[in-house]
Amino acid sequence: MTIERRNFPQFFITAPAPCPYLPGRIERKVFTHLIGTDARQLNTQLSQAGFRRSQNIAYRPACDGCSACVSVRVCVKEFKLSPSFRKIIKANDDLTGTVKPAKASSEQYSLFRGYIDERHADGGMADMTALDFAAMVDDSFVDTRIVEYRSSNDIGENALVACVITDVLTDGLSMIYSFYEPSLADRSLGTYMILDHIERASKLGLPYLYLGYWVLGSRKMSYKARFMPQERLTADGWVRHL
Repeated sequence: MTIERRNFPQFFITAPAPCPYLPGRIERKVFTHLIGTDARQLNTQLSQAGFRRSQNIAYRPACDGCSACVSVRVCVKEFKLSPSFRKIIKANDDLTGTVKPAKASSEQYSLFRGYIDERHADGGMADMTALDFAAMVDDSFVDTRIVEYRSSNDIGENALVACVITDVLTDGLSMIYSFYEPSLADRSLGTYMILDHIERASKLGLPYLYLGYWVLGSRKMSYKARFMPQERLTADGWVRHL
């Protein structure tokens, strides 16, 4: 009798480290590698189970005694623009968004560097070099794109003002990381890119936009609760929130 062999992912757990979202707490993550021919399918399955991707790693929190990190995904078909969202779209109606292969450029890194230095100088990405950035964008065995947003109205002709690294899943788009020109704060570019991706998912016939983790008590993650209706992953599965 021939026994069929299947490749199952191996999972590992990180050592305890300070939580980046809630002061005084300790985080641990469970993770696996996203490599090989099954990486695309596995990326969708793990995203549906609350994992996030970073380069060729899929991870999710596994913290003792804490479940503050909650995976959220926007229900694309039922999403309605609020007056404030319409205002943001109008403020950015001059932007041109272009989907490109996940290949880093020096122009993208320059934008990323300015964003990190202005907004997250004390964060985990503060020391990323151009090679580190290239690895973040390029190293992917899954269906990854980078969307560039350009404008000719603010900082130069056809200037790159925002970017987002995006995975295409079988049931949605997953926004992996976004960055933008920090001097254009009045444009609300972070919010605009989410709204634009909701529209892109709708045009592709995909039901969800995955936004990563909403963390109760974390100010920098609170914005994700604005995009309703959404589903949040609980011990009982995905639960809808209006």
